[in-house]
Order: sequence, then C-alpha cells, then structure tokens
Amino acid sequence: MIAEMREALQELLGREVSEPVLLAGGASKEAWAVDAEGERLLVRRAAVGVIHKHTLSLKDEFAVLEAAYEADVKVPRPIRYIPDLAGREAFVMERLDGETIGRRIVQREELEHARFLLPVQMAEELAKIHAVSRERVPFLEEARLERMIEEFDEGGEPRPAIELGLWWLRENRPPPREPVVVHGDFRIGNLVVDENGLRGVLDWEFAHLDDPVRDLAFSLVRAWRFGVPQKHLGGVGAVEPYLETYNTLTGIDVSQDELFYWELAGNVGWAIGCLTQMQRHLSGQDRSVELATLGRLGAEVEYEIVHLLERVTA
Repeated sequence: MIAEMREALQELLGREVSEPVLLAGGASKEAWAVDAEGERLLVRRAAVGVIHKHTLSLKDEFAVLEAAYEADVKVPRPIRYIPDLAGREAFVMERLDGETIGRRIVQREELEHARFLLPVQMAEELAKIHAVSRERVPFLEEARLERMIEEFDEGGEPRPAIELGLWWLRENRPPPREPVVVHGDFRIGNLVVDENGLRGVLDWEFAHLDDPVRDLAFSLVRAWRFGVPQKHLGGVGAVEPYLETYNTLTGIDVSQDELFYWELAGNVGWAIGCLTQMQRHLSGQDRSVELATLGRLGAEVEYEIVHLLERVTA
C-alpha cells in the first residue's frame, strides 16, 4: 500500500515524493508524512471508520481548511484533495513544525514560554474562526443539543452520570446565540505548538455551525488538560486572559455562567464520544487498543460530569 500511495502522490503532485511515513496519534484519520522535493507535506487519509456520523467527509474538511486559510487562521496551507488514494479519500497539506502531543505541550520545559502565550493566542485564532463566512462553507450543518441525546440513545447503554448531565443541560439552557462557523474540537492536542506558541490549528473534521461559546468552552474540558488539572485552560493557563481576549475581539460578552454551561456540555459530549469509539472496537469495526482505552477513559469523564454538577446543586 505504501508503494501505491507514493506512486499516486508523485503522479498527482508532479514531483518526486519520499516514502510515506505513518505518524502516531489520531483515532479517526491517518496522517502520513512525506517530502516532495524538499517541501514538507502531510497526507490526511480516511481511516476504517469515523468517530460519529456527523464527521465531515475529507472533501468537505478540505474545503473548510481552505476557507480558514483564506480567513488568515493559522492553519497548514491546503494543497490538494484526492478522491481516491489507495482506496480511500485523502488530502494533502503543508506539514508544520512543532509539537502536537498534548501531554508534551503541557509539561515540557522548553514550551514554558509558549504556555504563557497560548491563552491569548488561542482566543485570537478562535475569534478568526468564528468570523469565517457561513456562505463560504454552505454545506456545514447546524448542530443541536439534541444531537448528543440521539447519539447517546444509539449506544443503548445506561450511563446515569451522562443522563443526569443531559437532563441538567436541557433544563438550564442559556439564551441561544447566532450560530457561527465553529471548529468543533478546538483544544490542546489539535494545535501545533512551538517555543513561540501556537503555530497551527489542525483536525477540522467536526466543523459545523453552532453557538460560539460551545467552541470557546471545549478547551476547558478536563480531559484536555493532560495531567495538569490546576490549569483550567487545556493544562496551559488560566481562563481569564482567554475569555477576556475573545470577548474583546468579538464583542461578545460571554459570562462565566455561560462558559460553565458549555464546559459541562463539552464533558458530556466527550463522554458520549468515548462510548462511541469504544463500540467501534467492541463491534469489530476497527479493533484497536487505543479505542478500547477510550472506553475506560469515559468513566473518568463521567466522574468529571458529576463533579461539575456538584458545584451547581450544592
């Protein structure tokens, strides 16, 4: 397959291409590093399955990446969509230098200054993402809170903590905001980081139209702090400069209560996502130790849901 991929890429790009190297990480897409006559490229290729049925096709994800690039969002330069690369769709983009592994970003000494810069930089990029014209990406669907309920019900498994979280979210929903283009998975682990901070925003497969605060709050989910829970924003810093910068740039006055609501929603959504990915393994669709581990991780997310609900029911 590797030789087939290499030959196809050489023909499509019209350049000599190195042997593709599969990179670690990513439960839903393959990432292959290649060099094309000195240019560092990354091939994002479909895997066996998807995390949930609302995942964008790679064709649509590539179009979102192009729209973000045009809007001056820090993203890899999109190069080409490929309908069939060794039997699956794919696209080629620039390969950025920097760290993407969350645990390394929040712990490595050489990234200490980057962690100081990230809260403001993350808010700046999110403000640009939310300003992308909806007309530029007309295929994006609007998400509803009820989508999480539907996905949970499809799992057919009783989970009291998730059910309690969904009930609280239904009963305490804040006034809706005008939907905007959102990344859908904006967090440490989907960002490229170097010594100077944020280099690029990756993994646009969950882009859709939604309440902007939902996107803003997803970085606060405990799972994305990677073992540094005291730093509420993705294990890298405090929430205050992140929220203040976003409010200033967008003119949206997001309150702490609103942010809390969507933080809880993010935890509930990720708990459901863990169950969905676990089922991919258990059903035999995509046998993987990583997917099986996510099933165990879901219990930790359920604990966080209960912990958050204690704050509002005490």
